[in-house]
Amino acid sequence: MAEPLTLQPFNHGIGVFDSGVGGLSVLKAIRAALPHEDLIYVADSLFAPYGDKSHAYITQRTLELGGWLEGLGVRALTLACNTATGVAVKALRDRTRLPVVAIEPAIKPAVTLTRTGVIGVLATQQTVLSENVIALCKLHGQGKQILLQACPGWVELVEQGELHGAKTLSLLRHYIDPLVDQGADTLVLGCTHYPFLQPSIEKIYGSELKLLDPAQAVAKELVRRLDQLKLETTSKDTKNPLDSSKLGRTRLVTTGDPVQAGHVMSQLWGESIVVEHLDIWG
Repeated sequence: MAEPLTLQPFNHGIGVFDSGVGGLSVLKAIRAALPHEDLIYVADSLFAPYGDKSHAYITQRTLELGGWLEGLGVRALTLACNTATGVAVKALRDRTRLPVVAIEPAIKPAVTLTRTGVIGVLATQQTVLSENVIALCKLHGQGKQILLQACPGWVELVEQGELHGAKTLSLLRHYIDPLVDQGADTLVLGCTHYPFLQPSIEKIYGSELKLLDPAQAVAKELVRRLDQLKLETTSKDTKNPLDSSKLGRTRLVTTGDPVQAGHVMSQLWGESIVVEHLDIWG
């Protein structure tokens, strides 16, 4: 496993990582579910997006980042990247001694919500081609039409903080309009970057489409695993759970430009945050 490089030990916290800033959508859900936990998030923005990379490369990055977090002293990992989950989660679980909670597209709940029987899955190219997504479609999609749609360019929009504007709206329409034309009434946001585009999608389509984001399900599963393995935090104050002195720390790290990442991540997080730099080469 990779050795810790630049940060001080982060003993007993929860490590969360993604190909870029998109996993903040998952981190927000985890922070809400586990307010007393110390969280550290790594955005591999220098190498984003993963969707156009080879399986070997995605696996390499996943193992390097997971190994770095393990070396830092975290007690659980959350893989907040659909592409890395589909390609490399087994390799990560085989390599690490830590529990790993991973994200996957919300195809199962989409099947229960659709009225037309047509579901669109929006994701990166690697995700829509992954064995994991194909298996989910076969398992849950009987009697439904599931349209898998890769969305090149969407990750880059979020990485650059371009969540609105004519360019963004045009690119959203380019990939969603054909799904709507085929009868889709439910869309699965199969990349952690995509929930940050939800307001713009709703601006275009209103309430016409149901949008599913699995971030809450990931946070719920993390809570379950921590409880199951008796790894829950020891810093809880049950008498006064909102005591700010008991709340966990949140640290954010990027392999990219920390100034640019800080600007975009502050926008996505909803408040000004400091982002540290991590040098793990590819």
